[in-house]
Amino acid sequence: MEFSVQTANPAKTETACLVIPMFKGSDLLPTAASLDDASERLIGQLLERGDFDPTLGNVQMIPFAPGLCAERLLLVGLGEREKCQEGAFLKALDAAMVALTKLPADEASIAFNDVPLESRDSSWKARKVLEAAERAVYRFDQFKSQPAPLARLNALTLFSEPENATLTQQGAQIGAAIGQGINYARTLGNLPGNVCTPSYLAQQAEQLGKTSNGALEVDILDEEALDALGAGSLLSVGRGSHEPTRLIVMKYNGATEREEAPHVLVGKGITFDTGGISLKPGEGMDEMKFDMCGAASVFGTVKTMLTLKPRLNLVFIVAAAENMPDGLATKPGDIIKTLKGLTVEVLNTDAEGRLVLCDALTYAERFKPASVVDIATLTGAVIVGLGHHATGLLSNDDDLALDLLEAGEASWDRAWHLPLWDEYQEQLESNFADLANIGGRPAGTITAACFLSRFADHFPWAHLDIAGTAWHSGKQKGATGRPVGLLSQYLLDREADGQVEISAN
Repeated sequence: MEFSVQTANPAKTETACLVIPMFKGSDLLPTAASLDDASERLIGQLLERGDFDPTLGNVQMIPFAPGLCAERLLLVGLGEREKCQEGAFLKALDAAMVALTKLPADEASIAFNDVPLESRDSSWKARKVLEAAERAVYRFDQFKSQPAPLARLNALTLFSEPENATLTQQGAQIGAAIGQGINYARTLGNLPGNVCTPSYLAQQAEQLGKTSNGALEVDILDEEALDALGAGSLLSVGRGSHEPTRLIVMKYNGATEREEAPHVLVGKGITFDTGGISLKPGEGMDEMKFDMCGAASVFGTVKTMLTLKPRLNLVFIVAAAENMPDGLATKPGDIIKTLKGLTVEVLNTDAEGRLVLCDALTYAERFKPASVVDIATLTGAVIVGLGHHATGLLSNDDDLALDLLEAGEASWDRAWHLPLWDEYQEQLESNFADLANIGGRPAGTITAACFLSRFADHFPWAHLDIAGTAWHSGKQKGATGRPVGLLSQYLLDREADGQVEISAN
């Protein structure tokens, strides 16, 4: 999505559509007031007659406005002014973008910077405008013989006061990059399992490397290399599949000091999860193509970072495998050896995500990381606890956890911190191995993270369980692209922290 920032009089703007947010039962916002004056009180009269109800998310297109240079107006309801917080702002914004994509218009101008939000500046609002626009124009219909027409909208102009123009420009740039990363993650998640295999993900990484102008170094470890390395846990998950397992490693060196410790993201890439020998029920199993959405979010964040080019060193690791139940598949009761050397009694082969991630976390040690964050659709239990609104967060480092929570609030891609107390570790005890891969029904999300924590004892580490936030079911079935926004914000915050330290020195 192309964008520009305009500080001139909106009434003189030549555009296919002017998007104007409005509160219910309140004075008009500055841009709306300016347009109302120039159009002989068109907007005011519509409100007085009840022809437009500014209820939150309500939209109305006005095909002609006298006195204005715009071809049409799109009025967007914000609801009651005193109730307008970030959630309402984003709901209204999404409604506006959906309406815009239905118009025969290539471009539009939008005045959402007018909306007053406590603690949110012009940069944040512009960022969310571009993210919403990128999400709204997204389509995944490449397997349909008659796909729906693509949205024509490809450019936005953001109105801004002169003193906020730079912030608006910066926010829009970040929002466009994150929006494109989100859409890339959505596409990878939406692809069927017979297309998006571990080998396909490896090819995607190689393609990102080729188009990065040398910014991204890519290493692909095949099964032979993983066997030589000793990654028995990762290999055990893919043993029952004809699709070969892969460990995908992408390195970005953007820090001023090449030896600066990198921040590492690790993604669970189970490209299809039958549950293995512990076979899942058939109902809803088609959605297990989404079990690689942790990996998809890592790829989406890579795409965003390659656009924004932060001054950081970053490593992105994807553990990719397919969990199938053939005659070679790992069985309940089998004992496997991890890359770290710990042995694991596999009590349930459907708890495979932690088995691929533990070897990936051990592999991350070699980079001497400043932080490691893994992202996985790991447990159904997190949906019971948090629903589909918040990502589950567990960590062995309170500062890292706080940084991720703050990034989630800033990006409005929120997480919730769960405990990781030693008492929960007892549930993973095994009579026959160093630990079991499940800890029973109680606190399933926490015990899954406890398992991973055994392999993250040499660096600050956090785990994001996105089983409840990575995709939608039902009529709107599809990947969401979360938590690309959270991850991107977390990394951008680390860059900002580094620049503050440099300035202080």
